Amino acid sequence: MMKRTSLFQIMAILFIAAFSTALAQLDSPSGVVASDFTFTVAADRLVLQAAPIQRLELQFGTHIQHGLPEQDAYIEKVPGSGQIFRATEADMESYGNAQLYATMGPNRHNPFDAAANGPYVKDRPLGITLAEWLAAAGTASYACADNRGTVTASFENLVPQGLYTVWYFFVPTPHLEPHQGAYDLPLGARDGSDNTFRADAEGNATLEVSFEPCLQLSGVQLAAGLGVAWHSNDLAYGASPGAFGYITHAQIFTMFPKEEEIETDTATLE
Repeated sequence: MMKRTSLFQIMAILFIAAFSTALAQLDSPSGVVASDFTFTVAADRLVLQAAPIQRLELQFGTHIQHGLPEQDAYIEKVPGSGQIFRATEADMESYGNAQLYATMGPNRHNPFDAAANGPYVKDRPLGITLAEWLAAAGTASYACADNRGTVTASFENLVPQGLYTVWYFFVPTPHLEPHQGAYDLPLGARDGSDNTFRADAEGNATLEVSFEPCLQLSGVQLAAGLGVAWHSNDLAYGASPGAFGYITHAQIFTMFPKEEEIETDTATLE
């Protein structure tokens, strides 16, 4: 025997069609679109359920704060020697007021090998001390909904008036020996047109970037994160970070958790 459709169910179906059409045409300040919702009719109830929204609060820190040597902050331990070393946690007390230097040409990152800390040939001074470099900090909110992601970030104690870029990077986990570096992608557009910002005179800055699809989080084989790099020559290079150690200096970064380590937000209205 065929089950009859109740008057409520007929009205609910008509409401869903009308509401979906109106919502699709709505320019909502909250960014809600029709595809963010699913509708079901259960017994005599209309259920409106928002699509899952993935939200993360991220904290940026220096390499030393992550338990690693600074990769692009070099100090001259013996004045006049012309030899510079990557700064480590052990150097913070003795060399906090030391001038930072660029290397003579690009220098590959290798935070897992103490032998890679130096010495290297000294190039030009960067006009910032180790203590000033290590004061940099930042936070970011990441949200993913309907396959569209947004990163909203705030930074402080950066290089005043410094030109910066933000990079979405991957590294193998566990790391390779010898370390082969990270795979860097500009946050947002692949040509690097979205990931550039400039700090103000106090070293503060904000950035908001939206993109499709959402970012891939850390996994079993690859760890993912966001890195913030200062360009000491005041030039950015589109899809490429530039020469690390020489003109590009990774200052702070944050790591994404694994997918199974986070929660998603859902909202249901009945």
